[in-house]
Amino acid sequence: MPRSKKTRTRFSDRAASRHTRRLQQARMGVAAEAARIIATEGQYNYHAAKKKAADRIGVSDRLALPSNIEVKEALYRYLDLYGGEAHDANLLELRRTAAQAMRMLEAFSPRLVGSVLDGTAGPHARIGLHLFAESSESVILFFRERGIPFSQEQRQIRWFDGTHRPLELIVCELEGRTLELAVFEPVHLRQAPPSPIDGKPQRRAPLTEVEVILAEQVA
Repeated sequence: MPRSKKTRTRFSDRAASRHTRRLQQARMGVAAEAARIIATEGQYNYHAAKKKAADRIGVSDRLALPSNIEVKEALYRYLDLYGGEAHDANLLELRRTAAQAMRMLEAFSPRLVGSVLDGTAGPHARIGLHLFAESSESVILFFRERGIPFSQEQRQIRWFDGTHRPLELIVCELEGRTLELAVFEPVHLRQAPPSPIDGKPQRRAPLTEVEVILAEQVA
């Protein structure tokens, strides 16, 4: 009897191990396909990209969905393999436009965020900037006084205390690129909101840092 029990245990362990390997392979497959979707199809919502990828490759187990961090790592690998000169040129133009916008919006202490900053932006990416003002109305007045067309959007973001907060967005065009301007109160200049990728404070870069990045990219 003890020998039979050990045999069943070993069989159970092997089955569990095979199941774990299959799940891991599925996660890697979904992450790779989600990365390709983000890089080539203009889909920058990681959750939506993962769901679309899982549907395409026939993965239904929710446990097989990769984390946002796994997708981000797969995206870096994809761009290293397939991005090439076209990706580098697109990223350079996006960053140049971002710097131009930051000079124009200097009064609002702009900070570059997102895929244009971290280097994963595709041809359809929006240039994400954080602006700091007592209210979004002051930014809106800035645009209206200069006759710059814009639209307004709102998004819910998860804060450090676990709550969701509304975030005012102003969307406009500059040099054929789309700017997405998120307006925060000045007090939030000292602490960035959580990244939707890993939950850590979101990386933000002032104009001086963006100019350094540009100089290094063209060197």
